[in-house]
Amino acid sequence: MVRKNYLEISVLDAARERINYVFDNFQKIYLSFSAGKDSTAMFHLTMDEAKKRNRKIGILFIDWECQFDLTISHAKKMFDLYKDNIDLYWIQLEITTNNASSMYEPLWKSFDESKKELWVRGKEANTINHPIHLPFFYENMTFEEFVPLFGKWYSGGEKCACMVGIRTQESLNRYRAIARQNIKRLDDKTYTVNVIDDLWNIYPIYDWNVTDIWTYYSKFKKCYNEIYNLMHMAGLSINQMRIDEPFGDEARKNLWIYHIIEPNTWAKMIARMEGVNTGSLYSKENGNVLGNIKISLPNGHTWESFSMHILNTIPAKTGEHYKNKIAKYIKWYESRGYPDGIPDYVDPDLERINKAPSWRLVAKCLLKNDYWCRTLGFSITKGNAYDKYMKLMKNKRDEWNLLNK
Repeated sequence: MVRKNYLEISVLDAARERINYVFDNFQKIYLSFSAGKDSTAMFHLTMDEAKKRNRKIGILFIDWECQFDLTISHAKKMFDLYKDNIDLYWIQLEITTNNASSMYEPLWKSFDESKKELWVRGKEANTINHPIHLPFFYENMTFEEFVPLFGKWYSGGEKCACMVGIRTQESLNRYRAIARQNIKRLDDKTYTVNVIDDLWNIYPIYDWNVTDIWTYYSKFKKCYNEIYNLMHMAGLSINQMRIDEPFGDEARKNLWIYHIIEPNTWAKMIARMEGVNTGSLYSKENGNVLGNIKISLPNGHTWESFSMHILNTIPAKTGEHYKNKIAKYIKWYESRGYPDGIPDYVDPDLERINKAPSWRLVAKCLLKNDYWCRTLGFSITKGNAYDKYMKLMKNKRDEWNLLNK
């Protein structure tokens, strides 16, 4: 278990020390920038050091097409402010990610050329907007595949640091990304994580609280994304204000804010994506609509029958995808203490730490529209192998006689 270890140093001084360490030990450095409050603070801090050393670093900015206009304006301001010390990689490509608001369109692509007439925003000049610019890019590439492959390409085979502005306070997933025990670290530094080969993620502000972020902006008069001012005026607390890819599992809870802050952007998003309006209406509600927090079993159902009901009423293509994942989940546990199938219900605490399977957890996965079934312990299937995987798993389900109804 990882425990907090308080140091005799401020989080600001600690972040500066970490950034100094990166500049001392890496010739290749790039920064992953979202234009949110955390990555902007890290951008400013990193540029302070880059300017002292007269160094240039790469900036990776993945444009999701469906973003606040103010976010794009802020990104441009940052790029101009530090233009002498950055090499910009503004990505406007067809990158696939999940749409947690719809089972009819559970995946979507930013800047999908087949839906060009519906784009929320057009492409900018001088961006990386064609796959020819990135030799590692392939069709249907997911965000999770793109990020490490970009880093490997950028490194050119050299030791390389990717600066990532996430904080463990924001979510359990972000805490796990840094605090995992079974990962390789550089010089035993807590804030370093090996990604692949000699590519390292560096988290210089991982231990900052949200109040530290806003104190930094106030004290040093640094610019930040002014969308946060509008979020505050709309009633969001400082802990609720997030900028992320718009339709993912974590981001959908703030979808409703678009139609208040930027109604013109919101109108385009509704036309662009299935389920966006529904997601905005119900993303804050607990219960079965989107599988949030506490789910309940309808009368007359077991968790297994409820799960099968969902599988047989959602769009056929999406249903096949889930059936393949769930069949593999059941089969995996068959040889691990559940030869007669998984139980209907177990202690939720055991579910949460993946110590026991259940049909209740399957139902929660379906209700959340967790397309890649991370709830059940799966990772993303690579885009270029997905069709082959679907055919293989259909044959396996026939062989196992699982979920063929």
